Amino acid sequence: MTTRPRPLPFPAALGLALLLPVQAVALAGAAHAHGDTLKVVITGQQAGRVTADVTWENDGDAVEEAVAATVNAVSADGARTAGPWRLVRGTGGAATWTTAEALPPGTWTVTVDAGFPSLGHAQREVAVPVVDPAPPTASSGASPAASPSGAPVTTTPQAPPASATPSASPATSPASDSGTAGWWTTAGVAGIALVGAAAGILLRRRRLRRP
Repeated sequence: MTTRPRPLPFPAALGLALLLPVQAVALAGAAHAHGDTLKVVITGQQAGRVTADVTWENDGDAVEEAVAATVNAVSADGARTAGPWRLVRGTGGAATWTTAEALPPGTWTVTVDAGFPSLGHAQREVAVPVVDPAPPTASSGASPAASPSGAPVTTTPQAPPASATPSASPATSPASDSGTAGWWTTAGVAGIALVGAAAGILLRRRRLRRP
């Protein structure tokens, strides 16, 4: 046996019938106030990450819903491409969106296509500069130490220790050697002469004594 659902009382059915058109009008009014398209403006980049402002086109209000949008980029020479990446909320404001990925240095043609909560499109050329490496914090040369008063202390280089060299004995000069040799030669000649004279005297005396 099939049981039929009991019909709603007349007041409840009348209230529901009146509520549905009111909700439809309210939703249509809200959609009409914001518009049916999104305004996407590519504002540039931060450390290679594409930044964009997404608002409703009619009133310029920030989009409170999650935005489904993709980002694509092509290099100036057309040799490199990046994406598709999705937009995520940024920290610059309610309407600020950005990418989690970063573009490498160069000039890029960036395109953003939004599909939810409504349609939106934007395109702009974005330049990502080359970031120079940070300079070294410590200099290669050693700086002079500072005295307690703040003035630099000048250090005097110390002389290297003298090497221990054996003391050389005074060498005999050639002049002194030649003088000594000459003295011995003269004394020898004089001695020989005296000996010869004495021998001659002795010989003469012997001859005189012979008969």
